[in-house]
This record gives sequence, C-alpha cells and structure tokens, in this order.
Amino acid sequence: MNVPFTTEEFLGVFGSYNTAIWPMLIVAYLLGIAGVILAIRGGNPAGRIVYGVLAFFWLWMGVVYHIIYFSPVNPVARIFGAVFILQGFLFLVFGVLRGGLTFAFTPRTGPILGAVFMLYALVVYPLLGLSLGHAYPELPMFGVAPCPTTIFTFGILLWSKNVIPWYFLIIPLLWSLVGMSAAINLGVPQDYGLVVAGILGTAMILMRNRRLTRPAGATASTPVS
Repeated sequence: MNVPFTTEEFLGVFGSYNTAIWPMLIVAYLLGIAGVILAIRGGNPAGRIVYGVLAFFWLWMGVVYHIIYFSPVNPVARIFGAVFILQGFLFLVFGVLRGGLTFAFTPRTGPILGAVFMLYALVVYPLLGLSLGHAYPELPMFGVAPCPTTIFTFGILLWSKNVIPWYFLIIPLLWSLVGMSAAINLGVPQDYGLVVAGILGTAMILMRNRRLTRPAGATASTPVS
C-alpha cells in the first residue's frame, strides 16, 4: 500500500510531536509499567485501572497524534483518529465502567507471548529504532505512538482472565495490518513486530476465548481462572 507522504515527513511529524508533548513520554512509560504491575496483581479494581490506561493511550493517540499532528501530512489521519477514539471509548465503557474484566499472569503460552509483546513495545521497539538510525525525537515511542502501543495492547490482553470481547480486537488488528505499510514503505522494520503481534495475538486470544467458554460457559464479564 502506497503512502501519501515521504519517510522524511513521517519522521518529521514524530520529531515535532515528541518535542511538543514532553514530558508525556515519561508519563506514558510510567502508566504502561503501572499497568503491567496491576495486571500481575489482578482483581477487579486493578483490571479497571489497566483498561483505563489503555483507554487513555488510545484516546490520546486518536486526538493528539492522528488528528492534531499527523493529519497535516496525511488527511486520512482524521479517519484514523476517529477510529482510535472509538477504540478508546470501547476500553473505557466496557473495560472501566462495566468492569468485571481482570488480568493475571500465568506460565502458559498466551501470557508468556503477551509478556514478550509488552517487552518488545516498551524496550526492544525503541532500541531497534535507534539501532536503525531513527534518532530521538524522530522516533515512534511507546504510549504516544500507535504502533508500539498497539503491540503493548495485544500483550496485555493476552493476560486477561476473561473472554475478551471480539470488538476489542477489530481496530488493533486492522491497525497492525496498516503497520505493514510503514515497515515496507517508510523504512520502519520494527513495525514487522506489529504485524506479528496483531495476527498472532488475535489468533491466540480467539483460541483462548473458545477454550474458556466451552467447559465453563464463561462470558465476557465472568472471570475464569
């Protein structure tokens, strides 16, 4: 898929964006780490906060990154922004306000893969970008840039103790496929990890949903150990 802007324009957006929102980059990392700690802790209050963190990330990216900063070089970014805002509201309404969706880490394939995705988003993604010559501030960063944050989203969802509502997955999966264009056309090879997280994460979550519902008749609001 061709993109209507150059690599220089794309990275230039991140340069001005990251500079303008500082120290939000630090806040985003602190929120992400807090989300991981709370997910390990488990329980309904912690689950609400974790979904609140995800909601904040997606709403921020929709409004600030896509609509305010990215749309001047890519008019389609306004549509992306609206879609990200919708995802943020899904997490807010069904994850925070309704509650009942909890997290826990268990030494199984899905949660271990989720931990790998989160480590990739928080640590490996920016380091890989630096090693490839994308110097800060022209570097997509966790919590405020869509691609690493989407990888993190799949990772934390793989720690869910519940059936994940299918509508939580549509937008992150679609964005992970859009990320292929950045990896190929814009010289951002770390986004190949986004494609892997989107496809493999979605498949693992859907398979886990089936496994959870068959034996116990679990629903999206009923915790399953």
